[in-house]
Order: sequence, then structure tokens, then C-alpha cells
Amino acid sequence: MSKPPLQHEAALTDRSILTGSAYSSGQDLSARQNLYQWQTPRYDLPGLVSDLLKDVRGTVVDIGCGNGKFVRRLKSDRPDLRVIGTDISAGILAEVPPPVAVADAAHLPMTDASVNAALVLHMLYHVKDIPTAIRELGRVLTGDGIVIASTNSERDKAELDQLWERAAGDVLGTDRGPSRISLSSRFSLEKAPGLLGAVFSDVQVISLPGTITVTDPAPVIAHMKSYRAWADQHAVPFDETIQRARSLAASAIQQDGHFEISCLGGLILCRR
Repeated sequence: MSKPPLQHEAALTDRSILTGSAYSSGQDLSARQNLYQWQTPRYDLPGLVSDLLKDVRGTVVDIGCGNGKFVRRLKSDRPDLRVIGTDISAGILAEVPPPVAVADAAHLPMTDASVNAALVLHMLYHVKDIPTAIRELGRVLTGDGIVIASTNSERDKAELDQLWERAAGDVLGTDRGPSRISLSSRFSLEKAPGLLGAVFSDVQVISLPGTITVTDPAPVIAHMKSYRAWADQHAVPFDETIQRARSLAASAIQQDGHFEISCLGGLILCRR
């Protein structure tokens, strides 16, 4: 994947976008999460995280917890843990079981060495200064604590990128339109170990490859529409491109019987 345009990088960390539209509620995040219902193999990510924390006791903080999917699972699986959800968006925290706190990942409201495990799941790419946020993880973590991060590969869902570029090209009357914004680009599965390794000596990557297969364009289009908060970054009429993508996906399904998307995400385990 080529380096994302600078305006894309800036938009990914724009607090007004993140709190005002992208994550003002859990609607768009849920649309992105729901696409994985059609993935094979289907991973139970909250369950995997819960299993990785089986030896942890004490306090777990889910930083950038979003709609609270992982918080709810941990509270169910591990009632013995003190689970805290934080996010910069007060709006999305309304859906998360307490205790919660509005907090920036680069300035956590925790004392030194007070957290036994920290989760940073599909969120570090939204932090303006990623190295500072990683140092902050190291500050709040106990000496034997664990950090679990997650993100996607630079090769993840390439078919959706191609679908967008073809649809945008059709709308603009060109062979290929501009690329859509990539959420994982600043903290991809390829970049994450190096960034986290600046603070943590033990960094392990668990790759989670899969294939999403749909026979209806609806979940694909819902996923694409969930990027509306960054519509002005796409240099193409957003709604027209979405409608053209729907038509192209429907045609592919009619021809092939399905539409396939190759996925590659992963979990990264970090210890001192």
C-alpha cells in the first residue's frame, strides 16, 4: 500500500471529526464490525481477548473502547476484574457499561503502574502522536502487565478499495477514481510491532486471516457508508460513489454468485 495522502492522515486524528461524527454514536462502528458476520473463519475477537487475559487479575482498561463490545464481554466472562472503558467521545460512551471516562490515549487519567492490562483495539491509528500514546501505556501498566492491541494489515480488504476506486472512477468519468481513506494506514499490522517495540521488549503478533463472502451487497455498502465522517476526504461525490459501488457489487454477485473480500487483521500482545 502506498503512503496515504497527508490530508487523510490529518483527518484520521481530527478530534472534531472523531467526536462529532465518526464516533458520536456506535452506529458506524457497528456497521464495520457487522461485516465480519460473513467471514470464514469467523473469529470471536472478544472471546480471544478474554482468553488472553485469563491470568490477569486486577484492573483492565479498554482505551478507545468505542461501543463497548469488549467491555461487555469482559464484564460477562470475568466479573472478578475491574474493567474501565475510556474514549475521547462522550457520545459513544453512552452505550458502554460503567465505569467509563472521557480520556485521550496520550493523557490517561491513571496513576503510574496502576493497570494490570490495557486494551488498544483498532484505535491507535486515530491518535495524533502514536509514540506518546504507547509510552503512556508503558507508564500506567504494572511491571508484569500486558497490552493487547489490534489493527488490520495494509493488504486488508483490498477488494473494497478496488470497488471504491472503480465506482469513483465511473462517477468521475475516469479509469480509476481516488482511493478511499484507510483507517489502519497509520498503525497497520506491518507497522505496529516496530512502534510498540519502542516501549515493550516482548511483542507478539497473532495474525487473523479470513475471507468475507456475501451474496447481497447490503453489508458491503453499509461498511462503505460507515466512512461518511470522512466523505470530504475522498475527492469524489460520496453518495453517488456509494450508489455506483452498490450497483457494481450487485452485478458481481449476479455474475459470480457472491462477492469476496480478503481480510487480514491481527492482535498484538505486548509485555515489558
